[in-house]
Amino acid sequence: MRSPPLRLVTVDDHQMVHDGLRAMLRSYRDQVRIVGEARDSDGALRAILTYEPDLVLLDVRLRGESGLDACARILRARPSCRVVFMTVYDDEQYVYQALRLGASGFLLKDVTGAELVGSLLRIVAGEVLIAPTLAGRIALSAARLHAGEFWPGAHLGLTQRESEVLALMVSGLSNKGIAARLTVSEETVKTHTRGIYRKLGVNDRVTAVATALREGVFR
Repeated sequence: MRSPPLRLVTVDDHQMVHDGLRAMLRSYRDQVRIVGEARDSDGALRAILTYEPDLVLLDVRLRGESGLDACARILRARPSCRVVFMTVYDDEQYVYQALRLGASGFLLKDVTGAELVGSLLRIVAGEVLIAPTLAGRIALSAARLHAGEFWPGAHLGLTQRESEVLALMVSGLSNKGIAARLTVSEETVKTHTRGIYRKLGVNDRVTAVATALREGVFR
């Protein structure tokens, strides 16, 4: 007896992506069916509570917020749902962060319809999938990370820039001072700071600095 199609919610801040996915999956509607779409994490939460999908297809970056934060919210609200990232950002640090949050897959937007459907079916069957073009780099990065060849804090999921920002926080610089030192905007510093807080599991600067020192991030 044929299994019912997988129920999928798509989350992306570009309508053309939603339209493209619907067109791409139209030929596979007996295997995967898009039951809802959203453009931000609030919309994603409403969609998963309304449609109870098997999977959520999510971009790493959403307008004004992080797809990684959205992933955490989705899995808290519906732990049985599988979250799969599909993005143009082929940065292995995003993959580490996504898997640490509980995502079941990390795919790139150059997939074909057949490849996407095959990946989703495998993920629902219990596999964790990473885009083939990223898999080799992930293995190499993991080996280098284990050997301590990355920047301070990489083992905690910090990107190199987040590590630089955290180091300047530890040295006592304000957001304005950090922005001037790194030649970026204060808003960019705030974005990195939010990422640091999320990865360290803290809510404020004082606790972030204390955690960095306690974990021996900077020696």
